[in-house]
Amino acid sequence: MRRIDVIIVDDSAAARRALSSLLSDDPGINVRATAADPFEAAELLRRGVPDVIILDLELPRMSGLTFLSKIMKQHPIPVLICSSHTDANSKAAMRALELGACDVIGKPRMGTAALRHEAQIRLTDAVRAAAQTGRVATPSRTEKPGHPPGPALLKPDAKLTADAILPGPRANAPYPRNLPALVAIGASTGGTEALSSLLPELPASTPPILIVLHMPEKFTAAFAKRLNGLCRVEVREAVHGERVLPGTVLIAPGDQHLLVKRQGQGYRVELVSGPYVCRHRPSVDVLFRSTAISAGYAALGVLLTGMGDDGARGLLEMRNAGADTIAQDEATSVVWGMPGEAANLGAARRIRPLSSMAAEIAAHRPAEALP
Repeated sequence: MRRIDVIIVDDSAAARRALSSLLSDDPGINVRATAADPFEAAELLRRGVPDVIILDLELPRMSGLTFLSKIMKQHPIPVLICSSHTDANSKAAMRALELGACDVIGKPRMGTAALRHEAQIRLTDAVRAAAQTGRVATPSRTEKPGHPPGPALLKPDAKLTADAILPGPRANAPYPRNLPALVAIGASTGGTEALSSLLPELPASTPPILIVLHMPEKFTAAFAKRLNGLCRVEVREAVHGERVLPGTVLIAPGDQHLLVKRQGQGYRVELVSGPYVCRHRPSVDVLFRSTAISAGYAALGVLLTGMGDDGARGLLEMRNAGADTIAQDEATSVVWGMPGEAANLGAARRIRPLSSMAAEIAAHRPAEALP
């Protein structure tokens, strides 16, 4: 099986060594070369185009955004942005996504063995997802993978489930009548594009929405702020303990799990740390499980594009609790991993193209409580 060929572009020698070290343990990924600036990277590209470029935004001689723009015009291949956790870099990363970068991750933190392990999971999964997009030319293109992603770094049994954060829903658990509507959405690879298309179509009267997007800390706040300027609903990063209100979209902060808890005849959110679930923090499975427990029949679960299976089991738990459930179809998904797994499990009541989801979300009303 052919390995994923990677070039790393970062002006920091320490960062280049760290990224190369994290990737070297994965037998499905090959770091072909590294470059300290865009001019060195351009010379490497003349010798051969890799499957994925990992690109820093703060570079000498030419900015990362300028180089990215040139790549999209001359060598339109998957580019993964790896940037420091700062507000300024978060804003630049949003622009990089608009220019055609397929995803953004934070610079790895490797002070302890646990931090290194988490950084390795984030990086290797992001490289695999980038390779699988087969993205070219424009940010909106959704071609399917051109080659297999290679063997997984960790065995499947190494992945923790939502049990690591909260117990599963009780069978035939009673729910109060007249619970308000609630929408829970999960997304990963291609999710920034999907949400940027979906959320601006929603009216201000839309039921409250909670979102888990696989994105680093700091970057989720910048993404929420960008969306808020485009939408009639209010979009912001979730704050621990706040109430969930109609016309509001709350996005889980990077690196924290998002849960919803019933409070009287309404809901509030909780943010917790804890281990990775399905190789992610925040995890869609954690949000969906908490929604199944707290909202049951009153909820709508939506699973959008993304690599892996995070959210598939949680969506099934929502359906079993009486919720309505939708998965994005393969044709409009950048990667049909998460929604595809949900479809295979029978977790989705409907498979829908992205273009039809806004109307269904806006029209969502609670079903009758299960007897």
